[in-house]
Amino acid sequence: MKVYKSGYRNPWLSPYTILERVFFWREIDYDEPVIARWANRLDPICQALMAVRQFIYPQINYIKIDRYDTWSMDHTLADIILPMLRQLKATKHGAPHTDDSDVPEYLQSHMAQPREHEWDTDDLHFMRWDWILNEEIWAFEQLTKDDAESQFFDHSECDPGRKPWDDEGYKKVKYDKEGHAAWQARMDNGFRLFGKYYRCHWD
Repeated sequence: MKVYKSGYRNPWLSPYTILERVFFWREIDYDEPVIARWANRLDPICQALMAVRQFIYPQINYIKIDRYDTWSMDHTLADIILPMLRQLKATKHGAPHTDDSDVPEYLQSHMAQPREHEWDTDDLHFMRWDWILNEEIWAFEQLTKDDAESQFFDHSECDPGRKPWDDEGYKKVKYDKEGHAAWQARMDNGFRLFGKYYRCHWD
């Protein structure tokens, strides 16, 4: 897999930005007839300038997928998603609305202090999003570990020389079935949250 993506580029230069520079000694009124007339004259120039800038500095968005990338696509994507989630958590500037049913009771909205205004967010609003991001990060961390499930199997009582096909030897392996099920359930919930709030992962 090869991915090349450049940062967002806005090649548009507004006619009003030019006019603000020209009339630097005063604030311009966009509804002023002279300003509106000059803005209309400058618009085609700005459009042409935008086309030139887009041609010289195009947005880079190149993605090449190799055949082996889809052999275990969930693991391939996890290697990309995990560092992005970590960066988002460290640099985010806001938080979306989240459902109380997706977080523990101590973070639910009815546990928050009363809001001063109806449109205000409660004092647990950002903590709920942090909790959800942490669960998503944890789930993808587990997926990127090749030996994550080994923690539920204890081979200490097995014969070191045991052959893989030795059924009697395998009977000595201790398996934490309940712990494994809880671990899997938490992972599944983290992936569910990632899917549910997929469009909320913005900075």
